[in-house]
Amino acid sequence: MASHIPVNHPLRAIYRIVGFVVGAYLVVFGVLGAIQTAGEPFANETGIRVLGQETNMLSSLIHIAVGALVLIGTAIGKNLDVAIDKYLGWAILVMGSYALATIRTDANFFGYSISTVVVTYLAGLLLITVSLYSKVVPESRAGAPRQVREGRTA
Repeated sequence: MASHIPVNHPLRAIYRIVGFVVGAYLVVFGVLGAIQTAGEPFANETGIRVLGQETNMLSSLIHIAVGALVLIGTAIGKNLDVAIDKYLGWAILVMGSYALATIRTDANFFGYSISTVVVTYLAGLLLITVSLYSKVVPESRAGAPRQVREGRTA
């Protein structure tokens, strides 16, 4: 499977910017959510509306941590961003799936609404996509572009 992941993609800079924007959004959403839910219970099943989504203090702190890790990974680069985006993207998808399954129950300790689940899925999928196209290797290990391998000119 790893042999099919593109390396040294020409649009890598754009994918890194997308990863940065997702991380920044998660931090902003988390900080605004933490400010709005300061006096509320930590893991309340009904969230407070922030940026059109519902959140509570637990969810806000998770978003701050995940967004900060994504931003740090993007700033460092060196394929660390690839690993961080991949694993945190999958973690966000798991969190969104749990929230979707428990959205109208007492087990909704993230305080999510359906709009929050949709944005969570979108953020997770964007991070996974960014991780698939951001990998860098030395040119000597990159292999030939597809056109050269197939005997065609670019």
